[in-house]
Amino acid sequence: MGEQKRSKGMRRNEWGGSRRWVEAGAVLGVGATVAVWEAARQRDLRRIEQDPAHDLLFDVPRGERLEVVSRDGTRLAVELFGPEDAPPLVLVHGWTCAHRFWNAQLHGLSDRFRIVTYDLRGHGESGDPVDADFSTDALAEDLQAVLEATVPDGRKALLAGHSLGAMSIVAWAARFPREVEARVAGAALLNTGLGDLIDEALILKLPSGMRRTKAIAGGIFLSASAPLPPASPISLRAVQYVALSPSATPAQVAFCQEMVLECRRDVRAGFGRTMSRLDLVDALGDLKVPTLVLGGGRDRLTPPPHVERMAAALPRLAERVELASSGHMSPIEDPAAVNAAIERLAAHAGITLAGAAA
Repeated sequence: MGEQKRSKGMRRNEWGGSRRWVEAGAVLGVGATVAVWEAARQRDLRRIEQDPAHDLLFDVPRGERLEVVSRDGTRLAVELFGPEDAPPLVLVHGWTCAHRFWNAQLHGLSDRFRIVTYDLRGHGESGDPVDADFSTDALAEDLQAVLEATVPDGRKALLAGHSLGAMSIVAWAARFPREVEARVAGAALLNTGLGDLIDEALILKLPSGMRRTKAIAGGIFLSASAPLPPASPISLRAVQYVALSPSATPAQVAFCQEMVLECRRDVRAGFGRTMSRLDLVDALGDLKVPTLVLGGGRDRLTPPPHVERMAAALPRLAERVELASSGHMSPIEDPAAVNAAIERLAAHAGITLAGAAA
């Protein structure tokens, strides 16, 4: 009996010692994981700060601030840049972004254009949509209010929209068809689609026989209202996978991540639901001005087939451009090419830029 008691006691001691070793190993493992995580975060920060694109994107120009109220009472934060007598260029950003999305265009074009930027309803410094209206009709009304407030009567603007911003332009043309040729000299539709957004997206790759599953999963992705995790090495790479190309620079990815994480989750979900059932293809017929269509060859959200369909449906296609190595964020990833395309559109529309020879 004494031997049995000693044996049980030894086993308990051995197990107790083993458990302590397991606990100590777990603590060391967590510590090592945290250390690796922090090392990755610091490495990302260094790469972002050393990126030549950092200052271009994170140096936010300041313009003349204006508050515009849309037809339903939603407050819109607007900024104007450049010479007052220069040709107007209205820039409309996309889903989960803000007007600073256009920083590279502001740096590159504000000496030749009178640039107007604004935060879409619910985004950035603009107010929440009245009655939670996230419809494309509401976006059209917002653009009309901005045009009335910032473009003098008798002058025509160039419109350039990215993603949801381009959808806003097309929705505006359909809602205000008589205003199109009266107020607009030309339009640029950048990295966008006007229907079948879920079916065409390349984020979730499934066999062709699983279209229903893809539609359900895509709808959940677009309309999700859950809080996004804070900035981290993982979120940085997730944003790059979804929205940018593999060749996007660290600062470009970080800049996009910052805007996405700042977007209010109800706004993200509200416009996501709108886009999940979007069908504006027929509205292209109302955009009866010279129109540029530009897309990225590595765009997973609105891949090249969207560009092809829009180019074929436009009444007055000015130019179709595909930036082969760009993802969904072409104005950020390849600003020189986008700026040059906007300038070519201006020339096509007969606009003389400020500072250009007569």
